[in-house]
Amino acid sequence: MKIVLASSYGFCFGVKRAIEIAEEHKGAVTYGPLIHNKDEINRLKVGFNIGLAESLEDIGTEQDVVIRTHGIPKEELRALEKEEKKIIDATCPYVTTPQNIVEKMSEDGYSIVIFGDAEHPEIKGVVSYAKDLEDAFIVLEPEELKSLPLKGKVAVVSQTTKKPEDFAKIVTALMATRKEIRVFNTICNATFENQDAAAELAKDADIMVVIGGKHSSNTKQLHSISQRDCSDSYLIENEKELEEAWFEGKTLCGISAGASTPDWIVQNVIDKIQEMKSVEA
Repeated sequence: MKIVLASSYGFCFGVKRAIEIAEEHKGAVTYGPLIHNKDEINRLKVGFNIGLAESLEDIGTEQDVVIRTHGIPKEELRALEKEEKKIIDATCPYVTTPQNIVEKMSEDGYSIVIFGDAEHPEIKGVVSYAKDLEDAFIVLEPEELKSLPLKGKVAVVSQTTKKPEDFAKIVTALMATRKEIRVFNTICNATFENQDAAAELAKDADIMVVIGGKHSSNTKQLHSISQRDCSDSYLIENEKELEEAWFEGKTLCGISAGASTPDWIVQNVIDKIQEMKSVEA
């Protein structure tokens, strides 16, 4: 069996930047998980004494605070500032962009439509920048737009890890009912590249292994995309989740990885597959 890596996979710019920031601040604490990868967070904890705080109460009086890659709600950032903590902002610039857009466009009198998952930390942060939270709406499907009390002019942004074709459906639905729409394509370029590469590889593979956090939106998207052309597609967090039976009778194993998945985990998965099967890497 042959193993082939997608032409684009793994760590994106924002995640690399956040990891480097954390490594430069030994003993700091991240406000929320820095990235969606438990193994990498544990590496930072063991090797760099990076702690994890889920609330203000979890932060020590002398600890520096690293803001997670996905950002945090505006009110939580202000609360940290009032505590006079040393704040190191590791929010991905691609996430800061929709935050700034939502803030400006809501101040300019636009209703805000955000295409994304309401419970995702990135979206919780982005929506908090709206001037009027009652005039900011989070949707996943075009049908949800019908019941919203939108103004005549609307600004729309997307979660950075969503699929462009799904974002386009939201925009098209808005165009049918509103006179003025400002569309901001806030989907990350790295997301495009990883998704396109996974889709291309899945056409040739008879098994796809997608590596990343189970709570990672972009990793779940990669898995969904892989399944379109390769029904035997599996999402795993690390090599411990591999099952030998998956590879029986397979000739080409494609591998992709989410934007929060470090190379060392990808290599561990490859090594484990090679142990289980006679492969040509």
